[in-house]
Amino acid sequence: MVQRLLAVLLMVALVGSVRAEDAKEVVVASAKELKGIKATTIIWEKDGAKMVLIPEGFKKTEDSYDEFGDLVPGKPVKVSDTLYMDTTEVTVGQFKKFLKSSGYKTQEPIDWKAVYKYSSTDKHPMILVSWHGATAYAKWAGKRLPTEAEWEFAARGGLKNKKYSWGDDKAVARDYANYDGRGGRDKWQSIAPVGSLKPNGYGLYDMGGNVWEWCQDWWDSDKTRRILRGGSWDLDPSGLRAAYRDDYGPTSTSSGYGFRCVSGFPVAQG
Repeated sequence: MVQRLLAVLLMVALVGSVRAEDAKEVVVASAKELKGIKATTIIWEKDGAKMVLIPEGFKKTEDSYDEFGDLVPGKPVKVSDTLYMDTTEVTVGQFKKFLKSSGYKTQEPIDWKAVYKYSSTDKHPMILVSWHGATAYAKWAGKRLPTEAEWEFAARGGLKNKKYSWGDDKAVARDYANYDGRGGRDKWQSIAPVGSLKPNGYGLYDMGGNVWEWCQDWWDSDKTRRILRGGSWDLDPSGLRAAYRDDYGPTSTSSGYGFRCVSGFPVAQG
């Protein structure tokens, strides 16, 4: 009886130790350290951002027809390698830390009064940041901006052929996205603190609404505009679609522009 009790206590202790181990946060300082790491969630040392693992992504090309009218089925094409992505948009607090420690100077002085009008705390997303500012932050942190293909694959959260990052049901939009007006979990007239609503299937918050997010890519072959994805707090639900796109010049800033970072295999920037 005593032996049996001891065995049970030992099993409980072992289970407890496993759970404690699982709960540990893996802190990563650089992309090189990602090799061999299998954790689904990490903490990025430089800026303290929580990041989640995004699996490699594939997109099926469209079906076509050959010269004889026979169907040629589309093929899967890789759009994203395995990478880690910030669970939330970069916050005001994180961007302030970057400015203080890096010495980076924006092209135009940041109008902090305007920033705090919409993003009133350090836990709100950084806004009024240009593509250049977002890229400088990512470089300082040892990360990068996502490509458009990476961003969209991550935004879908493992879902296929769905309209939004949470699925097709517009009735639950305010559970997942902060957009024009208020209702349900969306209590904010303008911008919400990051991570205030439900995440998508990969654990990413605000992939629809709150603020637009800068991506690496050029919109046009003339290389005059960069791509933004995700929609913002002042749009209606049509602007929250996972495939919705926008573009502005890389020096542009707005109360609806923010960004998040990724880390993984390097992708050359144009």
